[in-house]
Amino acid sequence: MSAARRTIGILAVTQIVSWGALYYAFAVLAPNIQRDLGINAETAFAAFSWSLLVAGITATPIGALVDRHGGRYVMAAGSVVCAAGLAWLSRCTTTLSYFGAWTVIGLAMALTLYEAAFATINRKVPIGAPRAISTLTLFAGFASTIFWPLTLAIASRLGWRDTYLAYALLQLALCLPLHLWLGRDAPHLPAAPDAPRDSHTLGEAVRHPAFWKLALAFSANVFIFSALAVHLIPLLQTLGHTAGTAVLLAALVGPMQVAGRIGERTLAKDAAPQLVGRFVFATLPFGLLVLALLGTQAWAVVVFCLLYGMSNGVLTIIKGTLPRAMFGPRHYGAIMGALAAPSLLAKAAGPLVGAAILSAASGPMMLPLGLFVCALASLLLYLSAIRAAPAPARQDAPDERKAA
Repeated sequence: MSAARRTIGILAVTQIVSWGALYYAFAVLAPNIQRDLGINAETAFAAFSWSLLVAGITATPIGALVDRHGGRYVMAAGSVVCAAGLAWLSRCTTTLSYFGAWTVIGLAMALTLYEAAFATINRKVPIGAPRAISTLTLFAGFASTIFWPLTLAIASRLGWRDTYLAYALLQLALCLPLHLWLGRDAPHLPAAPDAPRDSHTLGEAVRHPAFWKLALAFSANVFIFSALAVHLIPLLQTLGHTAGTAVLLAALVGPMQVAGRIGERTLAKDAAPQLVGRFVFATLPFGLLVLALLGTQAWAVVVFCLLYGMSNGVLTIIKGTLPRAMFGPRHYGAIMGALAAPSLLAKAAGPLVGAAILSAASGPMMLPLGLFVCALASLLLYLSAIRAAPAPARQDAPDERKAA
């Protein structure tokens, strides 16, 4: 087995397990946590949002650690931190302890989820890293599909506390040895031979109106996806669907993320990211409108989950390829980091705002309607951004575009 395939295989397993335990399980377990701890939805989701903010704050220094030392020990340490945070959460009894556990889990997210995994791939697979990252996202897209029903099944037998404790043990028994098995990194990162010589610097990019329009468009989408990642199942139950049906319908999202990514790599392999982005940003508001108007019908929820999953899956790729196409590759990392800053705040706010809307609204339709308005705004911002986009002097090499 080649080093690249081994790396992708290891990270595919650990990403599914880590995303499932740290992120997706909460959507299923949140109502039980609220009842057991005697807290309201806003408090429960405020701690989860805080963990996302902690992950965003710590992502940059952790990425620097991976750049300097490689992902083997950083991500292995992340598995230990995951286990500690989940075990703490499983035994917390007070609100203060609950927030403390989610603080540790936020650090664990930064150490083990996409940002750390992508940086590890860049170190271990210096040639063909974009294709390797794209391949990894195909596997990781199944995390919600696996862990939503798995969490429901375990929690129905063991309760939410022992479910989280089981996931903590899984981090130590599975993810820790796999991360240690990553091995040594490649000795160096060769510079791309075809990089345009006049790519935009970070300062030039942030002074361009297209940069902020694109940043806000991405942030609006991240806000929607973050809110629905934890509120979709409770929302479907509020709309009249049983818990089992809600989980089954929501589980469609994962395969559609993967289907969308496969479609981007096959049907849209020669399309410019600007064109693919138009499809992605237009799909989401249509799906949310269907959910808002017809969400009591199972077929309408199926339509929404298909469109939502496909949009979310392809957006992960667009967020990596579009800034490169608009501003060039030379200062890609710095520009991507700056673009991500507003999204981190939106990602942290999504679960909290969603909980507040569900608690205060007179009917369940207010959340999908509000998210529809947000999605429509993101579409308009995106279209304005690509119309105003600066044009790099030379396009990326065709092979590199396809690899992304």
